[in-house]
Amino acid sequence: MDRTSRTPLHRQLADGLRDAIRTGRLAPDARMPSTRVLATDLGVSRRLVVEAYGQLSAEGFLHSTRGAGTRVAAVGAAPESSRPRFDVPHRYTIDFAPGSPDLASFPRQAWLRALRQGLAEIESSAFGYVAPHGLPTARAAVADYLRRTRGVVADPSHIVLCSGASQAVALLTRCVQTPVAMEEPGFWLHRKILEHNGIEPIAIPIDTDGLDVAALADSDAATALTTPAHQSPTGVVLSAARRTALLEWARGDHLIIEDDYDAEYRYDRAPVGALQGVAPDRVVYVGSTSKTLAPGLRIGWMVLPDELVAPVRAAKAFADTGSSVMDQIAFSHMLSSGAYDRHLRQMRRRYLSRRNTLLEALSAYLPEATVLGTAAGVHLTVRFPSGFPIDEMVRRITDLRVRVEPLAPCYSDPATAPPGLILGYANLTESQIVAGVRMLSRAAAGL
Repeated sequence: MDRTSRTPLHRQLADGLRDAIRTGRLAPDARMPSTRVLATDLGVSRRLVVEAYGQLSAEGFLHSTRGAGTRVAAVGAAPESSRPRFDVPHRYTIDFAPGSPDLASFPRQAWLRALRQGLAEIESSAFGYVAPHGLPTARAAVADYLRRTRGVVADPSHIVLCSGASQAVALLTRCVQTPVAMEEPGFWLHRKILEHNGIEPIAIPIDTDGLDVAALADSDAATALTTPAHQSPTGVVLSAARRTALLEWARGDHLIIEDDYDAEYRYDRAPVGALQGVAPDRVVYVGSTSKTLAPGLRIGWMVLPDELVAPVRAAKAFADTGSSVMDQIAFSHMLSSGAYDRHLRQMRRRYLSRRNTLLEALSAYLPEATVLGTAAGVHLTVRFPSGFPIDEMVRRITDLRVRVEPLAPCYSDPATAPPGLILGYANLTESQIVAGVRMLSRAAAGL
């Protein structure tokens, strides 16, 4: 018993006995000393021991029987260490992981300012169990932004705010018609989400013009999940002819889920407008702040055709009763104040510089790698000659504490994937990018 500790003595005693029972030092059915004897041994009051025994009896660690005293109850064994364990992420010197923006450039001051302004204006009722599809002010701000920047037909009543694009896909799997088709290669996490929800996606190939709509039409898919503005992961843009064909397919009583995951970043020209703006009754538009602010915010949105509004709202309500009100308040004020647009303009300039640095480094140190896609997004996909031992290269570069992601998991059958890497550059400095590519070159030497 530590009498200098700020923890009360009765709690110290209860904690010590509980730990002894969990670890087996006090065996099941072992008889405990009487409260009077234990109090004398420890030099504490009997009342303190009675209180500790009573607490442990209430929790099921001890049981008392008249005439038989207090005995240890049988409880499950504790793990080897009673201390909480936390998974420590692998520490990389250079991290080319795709999908992340520049986390150090998160606009903290603008976010705090927007949150303060929003809190000063919001009604207290907003902090209760509000509409699970999002605050009206937040949905209105998102609608205005999407109309202005992406040409989306965005009625706030058709918008459901959610916890990122991943939750949007998960919610939609419960509401859309199946079978569901997705791009091959495609974003591996969305494939896993579909499979987790009992849907085996139909793989539709990608070429230099984007999704092969003829192959989609030959399948029996009722819904297609696609990334037309900047295909994930290859980076190609759906051609005009394919866009027309895809919309014609959708008008034949089919549905498109348009994942517009990083359309804010197009560096050579204005981004292509959203498909949803042409056929709002046949397209679900999905977006998020994961590539623009931070994935940890978990802010996303869906713009839904009329017949999906009610079922998706219900799915969201049953999933978590609604997203964080605080984040909705801050984000809506950033949108309406122009702070979000200013942040994006700054990040476009920064990412373009980093992308150019990566291209120059690849050309200088990995000339055998072919860069795919257009000048957009926050990652590059590179392919190597057929037969290149990409797995060995990844193993070598990991030993050098450089993180890369192979292209293989983006295929439904990774064994059929061509050798390639997906290189995220948004969260790296120019010097880190050059150093990382030089290490890639070292890892590729002799393969």
